[in-house]
Amino acid sequence: MSDSFNRLAVYCGSATPADPRYIDLAREVGTTLAQLGIGVVYGGGKAGLMGALANAALEADGEVIGIIPQALMDMEVANRDCTQLHVVNTMHQRKQAFTNLSDGFVTLPGGVGTMDELWEAVSWAQLGYHAKPVGLLNALGYYDGLVAFNRHMADTGFVREAHRGIVIVGDNIRDLLEKMAAYEPIETIVQMRGEDL
Repeated sequence: MSDSFNRLAVYCGSATPADPRYIDLAREVGTTLAQLGIGVVYGGGKAGLMGALANAALEADGEVIGIIPQALMDMEVANRDCTQLHVVNTMHQRKQAFTNLSDGFVTLPGGVGTMDELWEAVSWAQLGYHAKPVGLLNALGYYDGLVAFNRHMADTGFVREAHRGIVIVGDNIRDLLEKMAAYEPIETIVQMRGEDL
């Protein structure tokens, strides 16, 4: 499994929910990736799930690359303990760096920013801007509604049948990584003929 991935972009919330299981989950993911020799590329913050993920990976001697916009750097929310910390100007540059530096994407629980990152990774896979696996860690049932909605989009025809399997779902990190390692790139929109769209 670790042979499949040198680094993974991990999307997750910067908030700290009242339920401590979410922080525990982020720590478990960070530790597991480090133990498997998979580097973490993440948003560069020190708060919430983001900080828990990075700190756990670092404590397990893993590589952690943070990508943070200058505006957040100025607010002093950056995790300066990262193996590497890249400061970019915009959120678009941040997401492009996630794609450039990683071999796939893992989404943990999070909010609006996490959803933005997830759906851009999915959209870019559909279009053919990358051929990397997009994983959704549905731990604690957090993403049950999202998984159902993604299925609904496909069932009603707004997601093409060829793209139904882009979002790879697992309820624990090791199971998810195994599914991601087995991912076969799909026929992208840019490869399709006009009449197939």
